Amino acid sequence: MGVDLRQVVAGILTITMFVMLGQMLHRDYFDAVQEKVQGDAHDIEFQGSRVAVEDGLVRAFEGGNKGPWMEDSHGLKPCWSISQSDEAVSSKGYVTFSLTNGPEYHVSQITDAVMVAKHLGATLVLPDIRGSKPGDEMNFEDIYDVDKIVKSLESVVKVVRKLPSHVSLRDIAIVKVPTRVAEDYIKEHIDPIFKSKGNIRVTTYFPSVNLRKSSQGAETDPVSCLAMFGSLELQPGVNELVESMIQRLKTHSKKSGGRFIAIDLRVEILEKKNCHETGAVGSKTCYNAQEIALFLRKLGFDRDTTIYLTQPRWESSLNILKDIFPKTYTKEAIMPSDKKSKYLELENSEYENVIDFYISSRSDVFVPAIPGLFYANTVGKRIALGKPQVLVPAEISGTSGVPTNYISPYISKKNHLAYSCFC
Repeated sequence: MGVDLRQVVAGILTITMFVMLGQMLHRDYFDAVQEKVQGDAHDIEFQGSRVAVEDGLVRAFEGGNKGPWMEDSHGLKPCWSISQSDEAVSSKGYVTFSLTNGPEYHVSQITDAVMVAKHLGATLVLPDIRGSKPGDEMNFEDIYDVDKIVKSLESVVKVVRKLPSHVSLRDIAIVKVPTRVAEDYIKEHIDPIFKSKGNIRVTTYFPSVNLRKSSQGAETDPVSCLAMFGSLELQPGVNELVESMIQRLKTHSKKSGGRFIAIDLRVEILEKKNCHETGAVGSKTCYNAQEIALFLRKLGFDRDTTIYLTQPRWESSLNILKDIFPKTYTKEAIMPSDKKSKYLELENSEYENVIDFYISSRSDVFVPAIPGLFYANTVGKRIALGKPQVLVPAEISGTSGVPTNYISPYISKKNHLAYSCFC
């Protein structure tokens, strides 16, 4: 049977039409995602650097770096002063406590416990670490460096690893203290109990999760600064793991000079009913994967940008983020395989929380899709490390999309308490 040439030509034309249509649809989709914000070309200054802005997108930074990336700050140093000649004076009494709810809480809990022990003249007992589930308990040294905390606090408070055996649990009074506890509060509410019982157990509660400066010009207690920013370090094994994961992310980011973004985005929290309620000014408080992806694209981050998510395991709702930014990873994708059995496959999630917190603190850009203490304490560590690029998500209209407009108020207004500790 002969072949009809007209049918062959018609078939080729049909296939060509489908290919062209597919390309048009693909281009329309990503053009919409990458829609540029209109605006004049101009320069702005941020954190001491000149930033070139064109069509609403950051094009280049001083030093020739292309794209919406900022240089890290330089010259930040501790402003607090504690005499090294001082010796910690301790009574026969002890202050005990536990670290709970993840590293963002640990930072505040260690600070409050140190403040209480210092002002009572008590000995501080290293805490255990407790997860969210009953029975989830770890030793302090499983995550943090014991020698570091003992050495850093030696001129402030005496630290011991364990409560002496002669001290009965019945002799310990449980005392609740508000986070960022002040000396006046300790004198009025805690000192009488300590004098009566001799030993106390401190539990911190959080009336607020913001870490703004208390008041204009108010000084932060140097002991508080030391405890919050100079006492906790990861123990060598955990620190080595975090470093290896950061290096893997940098390896994936060669086209952007090794830079990567960390996003605190956890599906379980996003699914809570109160997550998408509007705030006092009518703005959203949480953003999902699609909203974050569009936000980053409108700020000028390109398709090759590497992203780290705090989400524990991959969820289908994250696929849209990976469609727009293919180099998007969770812990399971970048953790060395020989480490997963210890740090990833346990029901206890403390290791995972710590990994998220320290990678988010070290990333070139941090985006908090969820408000709360993780955001606030991550910003504090980033200020200490000189990493100011914290972008708070928002719905970007067609007329504004300059990254500096979305820098966290903690940084743009310098109202984070870390600015009382570093200069």
